Amino acid sequence: MGKSPRPRPGPVLLILALLLAGELIVALRGPQAADSAFWTEGKQRAPASQSPWPAVAKADTPAVVNISTTQVVQNPLAQGGPAGPFQDFFRQFLGEVPQTLRRHALGSGFLIRADGYLVTNNHVVEGASDIKVKLSDGREFPATVVGRDPQTDLALLKIAAAGLPVLSLGDSDALEVGQPVMAIGNPFGLEGTVTTGIVSAKGRVIGEGPYDDFIQTDASINPGNSGGPLVNAAGDVVGINTAIASQSGGSVGIGFAIPINEAKGILLQLAATGHVTRGWLGVAIQPVTDALAQTLQLPAAKGALVAQVLPDSPAATAGVQPGDVIVAYDGHAISRDSDLPRLVAATPIGKAIAIQVIREGKGVTLTAAIAEQPQREQLASPRQERQRLGLRVQPLTPQLAQQLGVKDRAGVVVAGVDEGSPAAEAGLQPGDVIVEVNRQAVQTVAEFRQAVETGKAGEPILLLVHRQDASLFVTIEPGGKPQG
Repeated sequence: MGKSPRPRPGPVLLILALLLAGELIVALRGPQAADSAFWTEGKQRAPASQSPWPAVAKADTPAVVNISTTQVVQNPLAQGGPAGPFQDFFRQFLGEVPQTLRRHALGSGFLIRADGYLVTNNHVVEGASDIKVKLSDGREFPATVVGRDPQTDLALLKIAAAGLPVLSLGDSDALEVGQPVMAIGNPFGLEGTVTTGIVSAKGRVIGEGPYDDFIQTDASINPGNSGGPLVNAAGDVVGINTAIASQSGGSVGIGFAIPINEAKGILLQLAATGHVTRGWLGVAIQPVTDALAQTLQLPAAKGALVAQVLPDSPAATAGVQPGDVIVAYDGHAISRDSDLPRLVAATPIGKAIAIQVIREGKGVTLTAAIAEQPQREQLASPRQERQRLGLRVQPLTPQLAQQLGVKDRAGVVVAGVDEGSPAAEAGLQPGDVIVEVNRQAVQTVAEFRQAVETGKAGEPILLLVHRQDASLFVTIEPGGKPQG
């Protein structure tokens, strides 16, 4: 009997054998061969289709610096006389109470000249006894203050170095709402951080000073970004990051930058003389509301309403009167009251300018010779006021009044309260509307500041506040030292 032939594997068995062999090979080779089954590999994009931001960050970051400052301040525990309870405690257990403390802070800046000139915010270096600048390559230099301008929160510093990378200054007037921008800086001490967003608005008045004209952006700006650049897609500086609107202290997508065109002339003056000389007209002004426009027989709610004319001022000599509405200054139309201070400040000292006003419904043209702004006004710093009270206010616009449910649209809105400040201790909250200061009605930020400053030093400040549907009196005990 012959042997039966050995069965040959059929097609199905061959396929199974091959699959098992394939799995064995994959297992032997490791997981790499199977990885492509879990994702789709990307393809290298052509350079023309890439976002401009990586190139901008690479080119601009080397010219952005980190600034660290040290400030010697009075120790609050050492105040109150030799019989103070804290002093007794420290003397008993730790020895003598130190009279001073060293406060450290961080900020940002950017180089504008290869020989070491750099720009930052005034509040970054104000009161500092020691300033150090760290470059992106790790080198550190002591810095000297060439000049500061508290009114616009700008400072020009100098380090002893050469051949440094610099940023070009762009044209902030050419910015459009919706245009993309990048913020570069040192938020929370994190060096070389970049964030992107768009220009959310222009010409913002946020109560930081008489020359408010901020760029608003949703590019993330946080503590430590102050003084850093806001750049456009070409890498040119269009703004200087300086403030945020936030109740938490971190970014909520509302940041503000000083327009670089406003800074250019100031930086030239700081480099030349160390201070800024501004024109002065000598009027206190307020916005023109719809109700005021109707009362004053104005064609529209535009211009700057003169609330006060200072004696012996250029305005007084020219014949400007309280109740006049300034609608044009030296050929420039005045749409908002905030337009006027910037135009006056930029006017050369001694120049005779034409002022168009509406008085009792009729147009009148006056001529004023602009004088130099008195030094006592130059020394006033809105940020110092905020440090003393721990409070920031802004105008009560119709939009804000509607959001807050405020029927009476007079007063100023509390935009921020610093933790642990006199304003916080008094119970003030963001969204409160301040309508009186020391029993004096206030309708504008300028009137609020004037009423606060006319109070006697060290005495409590009485505020009448509207909060939701209620009114209440609040007393602030001004602090003698900055709150941060």
